Amino acid sequence: RHYEAALAAGVRADALRPRWDFPGAFYFVGTVVSTIGFGMTTPATVGGKAFLIAYGLFGCAGTILFFNLFLERIISLLAFIMRACRERQLRRSGLLPPTFRRGSALSEADSLAGWKPSVYHVLLILGLFAVLLACCASAMYTSVEGWDYVDSLYFCFVTFSTIGFGDLVSSQHAAYRNQGLYRLGNFLFILLGVCCIYSLFNVISILIKQVLNWMLRKLSCRCCTRCCPVPGAPLPATRDSDAEGRRLSGELISMRDLTASNKVSLALLQKQLSETANGYPRSVCVNTRQNGFSGGVGALGIMNNRLAETSASR
Repeated sequence: RHYEAALAAGVRADALRPRWDFPGAFYFVGTVVSTIGFGMTTPATVGGKAFLIAYGLFGCAGTILFFNLFLERIISLLAFIMRACRERQLRRSGLLPPTFRRGSALSEADSLAGWKPSVYHVLLILGLFAVLLACCASAMYTSVEGWDYVDSLYFCFVTFSTIGFGDLVSSQHAAYRNQGLYRLGNFLFILLGVCCIYSLFNVISILIKQVLNWMLRKLSCRCCTRCCPVPGAPLPATRDSDAEGRRLSGELISMRDLTASNKVSLALLQKQLSETANGYPRSVCVNTRQNGFSGGVGALGIMNNRLAETSASR
């Protein structure tokens, strides 16, 4: 009761830094545009809330664009490194001559033309880098903030994944030892962690897409065997004939035609947006064209263009 009365009277029992000094305001802006949103610092006035809505709209959009650019660069770097390793492995095995030329007598599987890194390899590399980054950041928070190591790991995941519960927030004390260095390290760890976890989430989404494709193929195969057990056998008469007649007479719209037209228009829209975002049309391999979830815009489109989508059935 005395503690609550002291807080109501304005007495601060804990040594917290001023919330709206320049470092605190910069930290607040970073949590807003990165969609972390701890909730420790919030605007109280009507003007502050209106201004937050205005700059948060463009700030969050710009940050997502930055995350997509980071994802494209990191995937390009990993693809370059893994391509060099692949080329070195082929040369050691004798499948690739020391001076590789396109006209050499090599099979398409052994050549490096059109080679892309596997999703699983990129997932492993990004996962190891995320774990290493979280462990280093947790060691810093444990020594500076005085948290347990498990709590520090928990804070890193909640922050890097932009969940932002707000039960643990870094850089909130009034003073630290090597305060400037700690704030710089805190900013860099959060920035790199959010970018890395964002990229990792997109790679995991590729795997989820592959699992869904595998499940849809299995379900479609079972549905085909149930509907047409004998190849070439006529289908039993159903209500589709009546519906088709009414559709031709203009009384009913076929859902199959409507779905097909929407799918084609959506595919064209995604293709145009992807080419506009990348600056030039990209060539799509045959395997990705057969995939119902291929293409896409944004991070998923970048992943599809940069990676080889390994089937989940393997």
